[in-house]
Amino acid sequence: MRRPAGWSRAFKKKMVVAILRISISIPHANSLKDKRRVLKSIKDRIRSGFNVSVAEIGDQDIWRTAQLGIAVISEDSTYANGVLSRVQDSIRDRSDAIMTHCEMEWR
Repeated sequence: MRRPAGWSRAFKKKMVVAILRISISIPHANSLKDKRRVLKSIKDRIRSGFNVSVAEIGDQDIWRTAQLGIAVISEDSTYANGVLSRVQDSIRDRSDAIMTHCEMEWR
């Protein structure tokens, strides 16, 4: 099979995957339904505002805590870092959830 011209050059660019793991406390959640309502709002706002991938990655059955994984792919590490920093700020500014732990990972 022949590869298109320029194919090898296109895949030599650097790709950065930045991952943000966040633990959240939701003090006013009295049921899983309350928790999921808050998490849906957080995830929808993050996805639409920052064009990142986001998923609940832990504590799914615990009412008042949650763990989110957020990822961004870019060829510029400064850009990826800036995006995830703004995501952190947006979660920190919420009144219905408290960020209790945060860590960033690069690949």
